[in-house]
Amino acid sequence: MNSNRKSKFAPLYVITAGILWGMMGLLVRRMNEEGYTSMEITAFRAVISAVVLSAISLIIKPQSFKIRVKDIWVFLGTGLLSVVFFNVCYFSCMTMTTLSVAAILLYTAPAFVLILSFFIFMEKLTGRKLICLVMTFIGCVLVSGGPGSIKLSIPGLLLGLGAGFGYALYSIFGKIAVKKGYSSLTITVYTFIFATAGTLILIKPVHFINCLTVSRNSIPLEVFLVLLNTVAAYILYTKGLEGTETGKASILATIEPVTACVVGMIFFGEFPGIVAYIGIVLVLAGCIIQNIKSEKTSNFGKRIDI
Repeated sequence: MNSNRKSKFAPLYVITAGILWGMMGLLVRRMNEEGYTSMEITAFRAVISAVVLSAISLIIKPQSFKIRVKDIWVFLGTGLLSVVFFNVCYFSCMTMTTLSVAAILLYTAPAFVLILSFFIFMEKLTGRKLICLVMTFIGCVLVSGGPGSIKLSIPGLLLGLGAGFGYALYSIFGKIAVKKGYSSLTITVYTFIFATAGTLILIKPVHFINCLTVSRNSIPLEVFLVLLNTVAAYILYTKGLEGTETGKASILATIEPVTACVVGMIFFGEFPGIVAYIGIVLVLAGCIIQNIKSEKTSNFGKRIDI
């Protein structure tokens, strides 16, 4: 009964997590206006997340802090090479383009996962996967330029693609960590612990403290936003994975860029042109098709691999 209930609500958990992630632009735009740099925003988010998630782990599952010294490199990968790099690129991209475009470029991550998995895990690269890559590429081109679409500079485009690549690295290092026997809670906690260490080293303390001082009245709201779009989102997504397939969860989580687009329209008056909307559809379609695992067979009687 508990299993059925968990499975019943799992999709809702994942969808809610995607919606919360899609609201990230509210935090980024607000902190940018207060003078925070992309790295400082990343540090702020990482510190709050690390503290809260560590507290939750200590209360719920203290043993989740146990890791092997020889495996530290994996968490350096999820925390530094993925979270820090991806957040800095993503937040910087948001300052150069709209929230919807930044979110869509972020969702080129599945394409990078596809390529990296082929070389690292020797996963099959099928025709359907290649079609998804082409769809994603064309979609990004339409989103970044063309009649009626939102104009995007080359630096903005590269930052968006960099965010997608960094986001993809989390899946790669995360998969390695899972294969080594670590729980999702352990992976998440150490990801933000190392992300915190990395960002605090890279930021300028004096400037960061000055921003905190100037914006001290806004800090409660910003902490609240971090709790929503980072801590709560990760907890809900992980909870959702307990009762649904990973592929299905990935599809449901594509509500994130849609949410980012809606947030951009409601709060910032950002309305993409028709060509950009076509690009958005292509990118999302590529991500969905790529994550759907079909059990059907083709006309030749062969199972379709995705």
